[in-house]
Amino acid sequence: MGVKDPTKPLDLAQVRYTSLKQKKHKVGSTLFARTWKKGGTLTDFLDSLPMMLAGKELREVAERIAEAVQRRSMVLLGMGAHPIKVGLSPILIDWMEQGVLKGIGMNGAGLIHDVELAMVGHTSEDVDEELSKGTFGMVRETHETINRAIQEGSEEGLGIGEVVGQKILEGDFPFEHLSLLAAGRRLGIPITVHVAIGTDITHMGPSADGAAIGKGSLKDFRTFVSLVTRLEKGVFINLGSAVILPEVFLKAFALASNLGHPPVNLTTVNMDFTYHYRPTLNVTKRPTLKGGKGYTLIGHHEVMFPLLAAAVLEKLRGSRSQGFKGSSKKLGT
Repeated sequence: MGVKDPTKPLDLAQVRYTSLKQKKHKVGSTLFARTWKKGGTLTDFLDSLPMMLAGKELREVAERIAEAVQRRSMVLLGMGAHPIKVGLSPILIDWMEQGVLKGIGMNGAGLIHDVELAMVGHTSEDVDEELSKGTFGMVRETHETINRAIQEGSEEGLGIGEVVGQKILEGDFPFEHLSLLAAGRRLGIPITVHVAIGTDITHMGPSADGAAIGKGSLKDFRTFVSLVTRLEKGVFINLGSAVILPEVFLKAFALASNLGHPPVNLTTVNMDFTYHYRPTLNVTKRPTLKGGKGYTLIGHHEVMFPLLAAAVLEKLRGSRSQGFKGSSKKLGT
């Protein structure tokens, strides 16, 4: 047999074809979006989304959350500060009041923005401007209110979330209706705060008590673990925390498993602007290795979370005829 000439074009005469009609494809017309019709409902809009990729997963996540609420399973949310800064507090509080959320874990920045909102109705200073003046983070009321509450809570054996929430309810906070911490205390829903020393502006002044902060945050971690032990057939949502809450969740998951309460069959959801290493591994992948499913919904919090929240409530309203009574106020009011 002679050596093939590498410069000679390949003979395609023996190419084999298959039929287009018999070929399996990933995309079909039945999965396409439907055009909008004037006067439609939110349910109509959700049903009109393409039944593929994020359009499909958004509906699956909403369905899984609604099913967990109907079963009275744990729906737990971990969050950074950004959801508060983009105005999602009313929606999160509504989810708490509607019986969807059974607990929230937040980082130290979330604590700060929540308290400032409760005090004056606004938060999030201009870092560039204040940093150049040497005044970034030096807000007297914020430092004194939070650090004093943490110290008092430490003396009483209270976690940071519960003591600050109680202070907001009992004190002169004109905008307490915007506070997640106050809502949690009012509704009896645990709100835990997970602090990394040196990451928050309230650590920058003389009123910060490291021992009290550590004691209060450790108490909150143990409360958070108790919530994670109840995640079997439940849902954990990570909303906008790239490092702190994914790490806290993984350690809580590990401790719950060590104590004989492994949440094997759970749904995890990571919601953020982009893919991050820790949420991908610690939220969507590792906790679901032995059962359950992890989802990633990428997009702006101020759009994606209200859409998800509304989708869940729509599904729960649709279940009223089946006798669902899982909220502290009537769905649909």
